Amino acid sequence: MARQHRVVDRIVEQLAGTGVDYIFGVDGANIEDLYDAAHFQSGITAILAKHEFSAATMADGYSRSGAGLGVVAATSGGGALNLVAGLGESLASRVPVLALVGQAATSMDGRGSFQDTSGRNGALNAEALFAAVSVFCRRVLTPADIVSALPDAIAAARAGGPAVLLLPKDVQQGLVRVDGYIRRLGREIDPAGPLLGDPHPILQALRRANGPVTIIAGEQVARDDAREELEALRFLLRARIACVPDAKDVAGTPGFGSSSALGVTGVIGHPGVGEAVAASSLCLVVGTRLGVMARAGLEDALAMAPTISIGSAPPYLPCTHVHTDNLRVSLSALTRALSGKGRPRGLRVPDMVSSTELRPPAFTGPGVRYRDAMIALDRALPAGVDIVVDAGNTGAAAVHHLRVRRGGRFAVALGMGGMGYSFGAGIGMAFGRVRSARAKRTVVIAGDGAFFMHGMEIHTAVHYRLPITFVLFNNNAHAMCVTREQLFYDDLYSYNRFAPSFLGAGCAAMFPGLSSVDVTDPEELPAALARAMAVEGPSVVSVVCAADEIPPFAPFLTQRPTKHGLDDEISTPKENPTDVPARA
Repeated sequence: MARQHRVVDRIVEQLAGTGVDYIFGVDGANIEDLYDAAHFQSGITAILAKHEFSAATMADGYSRSGAGLGVVAATSGGGALNLVAGLGESLASRVPVLALVGQAATSMDGRGSFQDTSGRNGALNAEALFAAVSVFCRRVLTPADIVSALPDAIAAARAGGPAVLLLPKDVQQGLVRVDGYIRRLGREIDPAGPLLGDPHPILQALRRANGPVTIIAGEQVARDDAREELEALRFLLRARIACVPDAKDVAGTPGFGSSSALGVTGVIGHPGVGEAVAASSLCLVVGTRLGVMARAGLEDALAMAPTISIGSAPPYLPCTHVHTDNLRVSLSALTRALSGKGRPRGLRVPDMVSSTELRPPAFTGPGVRYRDAMIALDRALPAGVDIVVDAGNTGAAAVHHLRVRRGGRFAVALGMGGMGYSFGAGIGMAFGRVRSARAKRTVVIAGDGAFFMHGMEIHTAVHYRLPITFVLFNNNAHAMCVTREQLFYDDLYSYNRFAPSFLGAGCAAMFPGLSSVDVTDPEELPAALARAMAVEGPSVVSVVCAADEIPPFAPFLTQRPTKHGLDDEISTPKENPTDVPARA
């Protein structure tokens, strides 16, 4: 029987029908009707963040966890504008996110109303603004428009990237006719099926290869959840495999092809990747465009080895590329075609797989060294733990040194590199674990600069009693900027050092009952981490380190610092001679 209900009721009912469990956001006058609808929809829980940027990163982290589509909601004006940086990260990293953004009523468009973003009569144009940070943006102008706008937005987001619906207040409250039922939107990317290119060029290149094959895997492998399919192909090809920094968890986790894992590519990567690529008969790039952060140091090696690519977008370097919107389907098809009589005959297994590290100069100042802290973390974190890493020196050390946990995710925001991303994203991942009934913790690794930007989201973790451990590296500075001042500007000044703070004690005083400590001695760190991991809800460990220590970041390792106790000579990236046998 035909009935009518509000646009917001239709939105939350259809989101629940797609499997969406949470809407992350900050309430306000021009989005409150959506929160009202969520209250009466048993399948949806609205999660209150402290800031819209973090709400957007919660949706981003939830999506990266593999739990489903991340959804964020914000009110008009400044609340809407606060979404831009978070959605920019999701766009650059092609993370599926749906943003529901409130606007003033259409009757006030262009009339000087509070928070008018209609674009009319000199008002800020929200549609133009959000179109620049999304793969889909539509301003819904009548209640009936939601019938097509919502499924179109969901489909666009699932193809990779944020989709935005701009919802004026009167449209949200408007009635929409429902003829007996609401069509449930399935989980498919496109009702017509994913677009899959002809794999023949890749099959032909692999069958002609005479020697070892190296695979470079990227973020689309995670987005399409094609980890198992990638490993099946790698095993068939007897290939070595490396990952771009923001896809560290797509291959080479312990017990899952790890003995053939070369590590991470690019500026915070492992030098052995370039050597492996240069010695390959063929390099297969899977699900990544190989941006500068991911390909730095590999250009010469990639020029030496024939390179082919498969994914939703071609790499930035010239190569043969095959398009696919679904790596699970395409990689499975490649494996089948290359099995049996179609198996390549000229492939060779490399004799050894080099385990390599960047080697920053020694530093003997106060505090805990980055590498020592990562070793302690590596020993403390059990299987199944998700790891979310923030930008900066801390992030470089974590990506370079810290291993992915078997069965866990490893997320880092290198699309835009927005500081403070990890706090919201870690919370989003933790809610993703709640949905999937996985009981392990989420670990957020961030610096004090990131904490000062968005660390108050720790309160959100406290409020919802989430199993998250925040490991804060406190060097009382924007340390990567300090390093740049030292290396590139003669260390004549610093704008980037902070007044001293004790983050652990501060959080403990601010949030009663929160387990939160400061650690200054490296020998105390293992026990502090063990206690933090054992608590039922959230916990904080603040690790005192030094802003003058240089992280494993390749562009810094060819420069000569001038002061502050750093070694006079800084070596270029060198290999650790430790080798491990390759696995067929």
